[in-house]
Amino acid sequence: MSTPDGPRVNQLDRVKQEYTQAAREILRRSMRGVAKTKLTPDMLTLVGVALCLAGAVLVGFETRNAYLFFWLGGVLFVIGSIADILDGALARAAGKGTVFGAFLDSTFDRVGEAAMLAAIGLSFMHDSNEIALMAAFAAVIGSFLVSYTRARAEALGLRGDVGFGSRVERVVLIAVGLFLAPWGWLQWPIYVLAVLAWLTVGQRILFVRRQLRELAETAS
Repeated sequence: MSTPDGPRVNQLDRVKQEYTQAAREILRRSMRGVAKTKLTPDMLTLVGVALCLAGAVLVGFETRNAYLFFWLGGVLFVIGSIADILDGALARAAGKGTVFGAFLDSTFDRVGEAAMLAAIGLSFMHDSNEIALMAAFAAVIGSFLVSYTRARAEALGLRGDVGFGSRVERVVLIAVGLFLAPWGWLQWPIYVLAVLAWLTVGQRILFVRRQLRELAETAS
């Protein structure tokens, strides 16, 4: 059974949709001034991925100074991720969005996140923490699948944005992990990230299946 707004979603997903829409509106309004400049969404995308990659490189040197390289790498990753979020807001505020820009943004989002998780995995390898290393691998694969399941659902004309393992939540977990890393607690947010990502993948698969069933029932 579907509602006027589309397929049913649970209360948690409805809450997420509401705060996501509110955040997007705030970002769109905040970018109105920037929209009048020559800055383009593609520029923000490139700056964002460059900062994320630089942060990942710094984390790779954490054995030399854990506080400096974990925290500095984390700061660059967060700033780069914010830039990746703002490029969409700028595109909406300035009407500068393009199909290629959206493609570029979604592609580079994966690059920055995967690079940081790879650097974190390298840190686990240095510590001979094989369980955490496998969790980092699982987090990378799960993160890619979270994005892929949404893209495939939308290509079919369906919704695929349910679950709490989207990019913002993943960035927060990685940032928390990098902050806690000098005290040896990096693995715990990565465990949560891996589990959350795969739960979200499962949610999205089931949600797409439900939408297809509802469409079939409506057509019959």
